[in-house]
Amino acid sequence: MAYAVVARYRCAPADAAAVHAALLKARAATRTEPANLMYEVHAVEGEPGGFLLYERYTDRNGFEAHKAADHFKEVVMGVVWPLLEERTVTFAEVL
Repeated sequence: MAYAVVARYRCAPADAAAVHAALLKARAATRTEPANLMYEVHAVEGEPGGFLLYERYTDRNGFEAHKAADHFKEVVMGVVWPLLEERTVTFAEVL
């Protein structure tokens, strides 16, 4: 069963350009993963520094492989997360 991840990130407006660039880099790399079905990055309207990610994987194992990927560790954990003021993530099975 497909597995979805919805992540909401918020950083200081001064860090928004750096987070934006890093998220687009992560998107390009993630879309090459065999288990990735979708990876969309959105800027939240009216909220400078607000981002919404929608991700779909073939299954939970595919998402776990994504978290273990070098680009996830380097870009998301290494660049994006340290700049965030808030991060919430929702996990769901696609019906």
